[in-house]
Amino acid sequence: MLSDRIKRYTNLNNAIFSLSIIMFVWLCWYFYTGYGGGSELVANLVPIALMIRILHMHKDGFIYKRLPPIANHIIVLSYLAVCLYAFYHFHTEYEQISIWRQGSYTREDFIMGLLVFLLVMELSRVAHSELFWMNVVLVVYTLWGYLSPIDFFWHPGTTFYRVITSSTVELATGIYGLYAQIALTTIAAFLLLAAAANGFDAQGAMVNFMRRIAGKSRHTIPQTAVLASTAVGMISGSGAANAAVTGSFTIPMMKRYGVPPVFAAAVETGASMGGLIMPPVMAVAGFVMAEFLGVSYWNVVLRGFSLAFVYYSSLSLSVYLVSISLMPASPIERTTMPIYEQLKTAIFFFGVIYLTILMGVFNYGEQISGLYTGSVMLGLFILLFCYFKYVRKDPVTKKDAIFKNIRTMIEMHAEMTSYLLLLLSTLGIMIGLFTVTGFINRMGGMLLQIGEFHIIALILMAWIFGWLVGAGLPPTATYIVLAVIVIEPMRKVGIDPWVAHCFVFLVAVWGELSPPTSLAAAVAARIAEASFMKTMWQALKMCLPITIMTFAIFTRSDMVVNPGWPQIAATLLVAIACCGISFSIFGKFVHGRGSNIMLRAALGLASLVVLFHPDKNVSLMLAVIVLPATIYGVIRHRRSALLESDLQPA
Repeated sequence: MLSDRIKRYTNLNNAIFSLSIIMFVWLCWYFYTGYGGGSELVANLVPIALMIRILHMHKDGFIYKRLPPIANHIIVLSYLAVCLYAFYHFHTEYEQISIWRQGSYTREDFIMGLLVFLLVMELSRVAHSELFWMNVVLVVYTLWGYLSPIDFFWHPGTTFYRVITSSTVELATGIYGLYAQIALTTIAAFLLLAAAANGFDAQGAMVNFMRRIAGKSRHTIPQTAVLASTAVGMISGSGAANAAVTGSFTIPMMKRYGVPPVFAAAVETGASMGGLIMPPVMAVAGFVMAEFLGVSYWNVVLRGFSLAFVYYSSLSLSVYLVSISLMPASPIERTTMPIYEQLKTAIFFFGVIYLTILMGVFNYGEQISGLYTGSVMLGLFILLFCYFKYVRKDPVTKKDAIFKNIRTMIEMHAEMTSYLLLLLSTLGIMIGLFTVTGFINRMGGMLLQIGEFHIIALILMAWIFGWLVGAGLPPTATYIVLAVIVIEPMRKVGIDPWVAHCFVFLVAVWGELSPPTSLAAAVAARIAEASFMKTMWQALKMCLPITIMTFAIFTRSDMVVNPGWPQIAATLLVAIACCGISFSIFGKFVHGRGSNIMLRAALGLASLVVLFHPDKNVSLMLAVIVLPATIYGVIRHRRSALLESDLQPA
């Protein structure tokens, strides 16, 4: 009967899928046409995205686990009703709110804004508790700032009405502001690549492919984590997510071949951190950077490739040096990989190349480039699947179905987009309250005074501030907070905006690793069953050259300011110096302890001069020494490790 069919298909999964289809189609149409603009898009899709987020949270073991199921069901239905009301009100009243009622809103506008504000705050309390409590403090500070006994924090206060309207219906900031628009436009377009890859399990294929190209040497096994995280980092905006996806494969594999658990977890942590720098996603912060600078995202990607090259070249060397010291040189069996998995990996990398060509060669916009690339990848995945399933009848496709894969892709895109929208909407509230209270201007003035004392003091103060912020916030949030507060004082003391933004970006990425908190290290340590603190400190040690690179972009500014040959030259100089520092930390020139320390210290000092000496000619002359010295050191280190391995009793 019809009623039985309706009951059969009326469930939570189908509700999520239905909403995901609506948002997916709406976004694709917007990417193609740009109809209505970003502000109207956000006004319509924020409630839908919040509904998807609510249903996913309810699906994953209820939102409120201490309450009985019936209470959770009732609460979720009430949350969905708020979203539906907000969608109806903004869809029908958008023109009035955005144009005619600016600064003079009706009671219904305020009620709708209040309900959405409370809903987003509650969802952020569950999903991003640090951001929630920071926003609570900011709300209190916004209302009663005149009670502050410290002059720096004093402000005349404002009304609760102003708190709500600035966070919702004013559109410039808050839940419906700039950051939500970035989430639903450029970021959502690039997430089409990640969704297509997830829908057809290209991520697992990439990890297996990286394991295969690592070869038969036991020493190259840890490099699998580096290569896999590089690939997954292209479509992942989270270090912890990267560690969870690739670490679930690479860490057990490393342990199986004799890698100590702490080292395995540290390698995966460092490699996953690099995924935050890797274009085209760049921890989502790259999209915000393009908006701040008023440039195309391709300009940000060009800088991102330089930063990622230095990061992974230095990290790979560190991992290799430690691997030689810790592991025997005995060969291992070479793994095989089905041709179907290899072709899925090839499609993914073809998609990245195709996206690069569209943006870099044909100057297509980010959104249309993401749409075209996602469509091409999806079409190729479907053709590949149909060929192997129905023509070759390959058993590897036996458990898959074309509709299931496409459904997974659509739901994954909606889930990732809704997650980022909630995060960026919460940040929109925070930045809006910072603006209302005038805190940004006061903090910027203080930093400017420090910069007038000495520019190095300003840089160090910004780094310490970023460390403190990054200890509690994810990289995207850290970048936005720092960019809003730090960039303008740096620009006023003469620092190039590109240098300032890349510095803030690297500090935000480092915040994901910095003590006392590191979510990526916690995930990797849990998978490896290793000590969290030991994992974090070992990862910090591996990433020390990259930490130093954060400051080197001030002296080697061509790396991020002048794309082209100057950028390439500066990038190579920084990479050579960072690799020299890596060897000075982990390498071994000779057996004698005193002589070895002196030689490593000399190499490290020369590398620092290459990074920070203001005269490029001096840096270039020393780089000519540092590079062959590092290569010679790696050869000596390898021979020494092999000799010690041969001398050990069987």
